[in-house]
Amino acid sequence: MSKKIVTIGGGSGQYVLLSGLRDLVDFEVTAVVSMVDSGGSTGRLRDELGILPPGDILKCILALSPHRDSVRHLLQKRFRSNPKLAEHSVGNMLLAMLSQYCNNFAQGVKALGEVLETKGEVLPVTTDKATLVAELTDGSWLFGESAIDVPRGDQREKIKKTFLVPHHQQSIKVYPRALEVIKKADYIILGPGDLYTSITPNLLVKGIKEELNQTKAQLVYMGNIMTKFGETENFTAWDFVEKIEEFSSRRLDKLIFNKTRPPGELLEKYKKQKSFFVEPPSKDSNGREIFLSDLLNVSGGVIRHDPQKIFNFWQVNFS
Repeated sequence: MSKKIVTIGGGSGQYVLLSGLRDLVDFEVTAVVSMVDSGGSTGRLRDELGILPPGDILKCILALSPHRDSVRHLLQKRFRSNPKLAEHSVGNMLLAMLSQYCNNFAQGVKALGEVLETKGEVLPVTTDKATLVAELTDGSWLFGESAIDVPRGDQREKIKKTFLVPHHQQSIKVYPRALEVIKKADYIILGPGDLYTSITPNLLVKGIKEELNQTKAQLVYMGNIMTKFGETENFTAWDFVEKIEEFSSRRLDKLIFNKTRPPGELLEKYKKQKSFFVEPPSKDSNGREIFLSDLLNVSGGVIRHDPQKIFNFWQVNFS
């Protein structure tokens, strides 16, 4: 019988993770995706059409598609000539139109998944519209994922807490199917990705962390390779673990961290962005199982996880 993996996250981190898990044998993969993206084409579509943000969902659909390499360029291509369409991506527009035609965002996601023959399921964590808000340590507030994600200026106070503000309802309801897959999962993977804007917004949706505390699944955290200014500056590996456990209200079972240090010249480039290498953690005394592996990809001068190395790692350690 196939084992079930559920990933919880958003953004480029979840795309890379799913790209690595997609071709595993004897595993069923489901992605639960954050719905608070508010930047770029995604943000405009949310504001202009009143739809849920399609960008992160589209990345996950692409990652799980066997046609990913052939269609990614087309679906990520942006319109230029028409002022109304300018800077929107083809994929975002397609998903927006499918969602409006179905009058149901989740059904639009499912329809696009059928077209691209995804090997797995992609689910929004909620279909209620909401704004992510962060309170900083100086008492100021940031409204919207894009404002939190991209700091303005050279310094910013640390994030004290985050929460979701519903748009047209009194509370934010979890998408029921998301709870179903969490309940039946063997492994639930949080990360990699931006802590406050990709991973933990999912845990702010009522019902998610409650189900995480009831499921018998192994709760796995795949740690970030680099810190991020404005969100996790000066974080150690254990700082990430502590925050994830604070938001989930549950101890993690397994920790996966990259152990390979990027080249020095690339680290210097990231240093200018106030982003630093996360040293892998030492032995844990609280029962968490730690896996350290070479998961690094630096092609194109970008530090990220390598999908093929993730695939190989999972095959060796969990198959």
